[in-house]
Amino acid sequence: MVFSESISSCFAKYGTFDGRASRSEFWWFYLFSLLLGWGASIAGAAAMGAAVGSVVQMIVSLVLMVPSLAVSSRRLHDTNHSGWLQLLCLTIVGAIPVIIWWAQPGIAGDNQYGPPPRS
Repeated sequence: MVFSESISSCFAKYGTFDGRASRSEFWWFYLFSLLLGWGASIAGAAAMGAAVGSVVQMIVSLVLMVPSLAVSSRRLHDTNHSGWLQLLCLTIVGAIPVIIWWAQPGIAGDNQYGPPPRS
């Protein structure tokens, strides 16, 4: 899955927490979210100051929160883990296994969360 397909897929499945997401879909959307947040912060800060830049970045983060949680949940489903395990990221130590699961290849065939995503 290429960058633009990943972004459109994640926004098309804005609040869909069931199913599976490929590694490329997850990581491209993560990169998009990161770049959009930075860009919003820089643009806001350049236009009206650092405080406004922080507010703009916070608004962008809030808009991207639901699709980010959804694609993260679907990515964990692809590795045959529950989407609820992303709550481990709330702890420093718990984030390590979640990042490892995000980076692992998905299960080749069907699993309890559905058929494999298209790459």
